[in-house]
Amino acid sequence: MNKGLSLRETIQEGSNVLLFLDKRRSYLVRVEKEKDFHTHKGFVHLGELVVKEYGTRIVSNLGVEFVALKPTIRDYVFKMARRTQILYPKDIALVVMLGDIQPGSRVAEAGTGTGALTTALAHYVRPSGRVYSYEIRKEFIEAAARNLEKADVLEYVELKNRDVTLGIEEEDLDTVILDMATPWLVVPHAYSALKGSGILVSFSPTIDQAVKTTEALEENGFVGIETIECLMRGIQAERGKARPETMMTGHTGYITSARKALK
Repeated sequence: MNKGLSLRETIQEGSNVLLFLDKRRSYLVRVEKEKDFHTHKGFVHLGELVVKEYGTRIVSNLGVEFVALKPTIRDYVFKMARRTQILYPKDIALVVMLGDIQPGSRVAEAGTGTGALTTALAHYVRPSGRVYSYEIRKEFIEAAARNLEKADVLEYVELKNRDVTLGIEEEDLDTVILDMATPWLVVPHAYSALKGSGILVSFSPTIDQAVKTTEALEENGFVGIETIECLMRGIQAERGKARPETMMTGHTGYITSARKALK
């Protein structure tokens, strides 16, 4: 047997694929043998993708070529059904890095919202970690559960319909991540829930929120407190006309991080 071929991952019925047309148009779809996927460029027979390798090209009935890619966490975040504003991948990436999220991490998160950040956290803590996600609105939890299931990470998340400002039920957590309007109210609870040297990361859209959170962190025994902002500018990388893109993702929010020092 050719060992190189045996390692190639193939598309199965029930798999999700990203049908890529160009950098502005792509579609996250579930493969079913008898299903056609319709676009303005014609329809494709999804059954043709079964047992084909990811990266396979498929042509619509109008002769337009698509590429069937394996979805990444970024794809699931951008394509998920949303009822709330989600964090951008640039901010999610920093939260994951600052929070030291890794396989086996035990993480409390508030609030769940649509589940974009939750999806990323669950992806990185698996297979042995756990995300405890707090959300006060039941309809958001239901929507997040559907998005987490689609990304195949629901089993690594415990969705909790609970007000996190009243307390965090878990103990000896590695990380607490806050994406909510009043994170400073949760700082004392986060201190109690974190293990020594544990990490708190908070995302806030306004500087006033970041300031109040910083003050609460200082008052509750945290050290290494810092607040940063991440800006992202795309580049038009074409020979003879390379330049920064006219439109950019500017301010989205401030990320504050800190570590728990034992008293």
